[in-house]
Parts: sequence; structure tokens; C-alpha cells
Amino acid sequence: MALRSVDSTPGVAFRYGNPATDCDGVRMRACCRQLATVVTVSGDIDTRNANCVRAYAKRNILAEKPLVIDMSSVTSFSMQAVELLFDLDDDCYRTGVEWALIADPPVLQALRATGPESDFPIVGSVPEAMHHFREGILARRRLLPLLTKTA
Repeated sequence: MALRSVDSTPGVAFRYGNPATDCDGVRMRACCRQLATVVTVSGDIDTRNANCVRAYAKRNILAEKPLVIDMSSVTSFSMQAVELLFDLDDDCYRTGVEWALIADPPVLQALRATGPESDFPIVGSVPEAMHHFREGILARRRLLPLLTKTA
């Protein structure tokens, strides 16, 4: 289970920017946006690479910055890999970070089979997650003047 950076252009040794990381058949890429950090995961997630996905996602949990895990390109998701979502949820809770999961049929089927589908904040797309986080920020900003006013 070795992490390695991969480039989509063959023959290129180094590339500036944000290369994907490959780990036993799973490609991961993190992108820090203004509203949230988005970790995109694609490939087959099973017991041999779930720890690698967990470690990569955990590295991208930043204090006071929401996290989006985009698993919309995951082609298979084993029942044992569901544990990585529980660990991620615990890590985000301990750090105080709000997070969202974008899950397509393989991930949703594994969640339904194990029962905890409703335990996770599932959204339909990255724009939907960003909208949710933006609405939360705006709601907190509307509360701020009310908290500072004195009678």
C-alpha cells in the first residue's frame, strides 16, 4: 500500500499543481476551495486500500474549514470500507469540522446494507455541498449582530 503521485500526462516526470495520489487502485485528489476542502476519490475501495483513503482524507481535515468527500467516481465500495466513513466522521467531529459525502450507487448500496446511511451527511454534488456550507456561514453571520447588541 504505497502512495504515489500520478500525472495524467504520460512521460511527464513532474507537474506543478495538484497531482492525483494513487494507492492500490484508488486515485485521490484534494482541492482547497474558499468554502471547503474537496477530496475526490475514484476507483475501487476495499479492505486493502481503505486505510490509505482514510489517511489521505484525514490529512485534509483543516480546522474551521468544511470538508467534502466526493466519492461519485467510486466504482466499487466494500462493506468493510464503510468503517473508513465512521472514522472520518469521528475525526471531523473531534476537530469541529462540518463535512459532506457525495456518494453514488456503489457507496450507497454498501451503506444501505450495513444500515448507517442516515448517519452521514450525504449530498448530491459538490455545488450542493458548497451551497449548504455557504448557507450555514450566512446564517451564522446573521446571528452575529444579534449576539453583540446589548439592551
